[in-house]
Amino acid sequence: MKLRLVLALALVLGVLAPAPSFADSVKIGIAYDIGGRGDKSFNDAAAAGIEKARKTLDFTVEPVVTDGTSADREKRIRSLIAKNCNLVIAVGGGYGPTLQALAFEFPDTQFAIINDASVAAVNVSSVIFAETQGAYLAGFSAAQISKTGKVAMIANTNQADLFKNGFSAGVLSSKKKVIPVVKYVSGSYSLAASQVISAGADVIFLSTQGSDFEVFKVIVANNAKKNSKSVGLINIEPDQYLAVTNQTKRFLVATMVKRVDKAIIDIISKTIDGDQFLDYLDLDAGLFGKRYGITGGGIEFTIRSRELQSKGEAINIAAASAEKILA
Repeated sequence: MKLRLVLALALVLGVLAPAPSFADSVKIGIAYDIGGRGDKSFNDAAAAGIEKARKTLDFTVEPVVTDGTSADREKRIRSLIAKNCNLVIAVGGGYGPTLQALAFEFPDTQFAIINDASVAAVNVSSVIFAETQGAYLAGFSAAQISKTGKVAMIANTNQADLFKNGFSAGVLSSKKKVIPVVKYVSGSYSLAASQVISAGADVIFLSTQGSDFEVFKVIVANNAKKNSKSVGLINIEPDQYLAVTNQTKRFLVATMVKRVDKAIIDIISKTIDGDQFLDYLDLDAGLFGKRYGITGGGIEFTIRSRELQSKGEAINIAAASAEKILA
């Protein structure tokens, strides 16, 4: 089941950068992150958006892939600028420092950066996702099916607000006698998963980036033990590389999905129309772009377990509360 709602986010600046006019076919440059296509993460999600857009929109594509070094990132972006791309899309926050410098050097080039809002330049559209909304639904859903009365979020140290305003808030809104706990990871995901399971959590929301293999491995091992409580996982796509197999899929409760493909289609369509995303993300910091949330289908919550499927109506109601979270 996927939740699809509609919400108008932020105000749009009317006059900040001149709208370009395109006499010839629009050329879109896309700078993939390390590994390029085939990563089962943000690169693949962005590529899926490109392929879908090409079915209905008229443009050509210039792709490049970085090796991850600062020098190479700059080299790749400069190569796309030199090819007179009407829009240069950078996949991932690793390109942030590069775009911060080049956006001012090339004020007539339009840029977009996916899943990052750190570049303060009017010709850079930051495309981000309302992660807190998805975390709220993860917390609410986890509480709905918890048997032990404890659910957990494994997070990075910079995700305290995501826990407090998202996951924890969702758990508390369920009105269930369920306690939300958080384990901030500074080392092993396996150890973090083992610790929250030992503390009694039977549903884990994994909000970190990278592979979910380590956490799945711990869950599978735990669930194989005689008389152990069953533990389920809620993950995020495309932040985590999918490690879902026949062995692990039965323990996957739900997935929060960032619709990167939708964002790519939207921003290419904007470019073809001679426009760009210029919603206020942080006016004081000079950050503009678009935040995708539950409303409009930018954040989807896909239910994967039969037990949670029966709670679909309650989750849809919770989504109406989640979509009001704008942080």
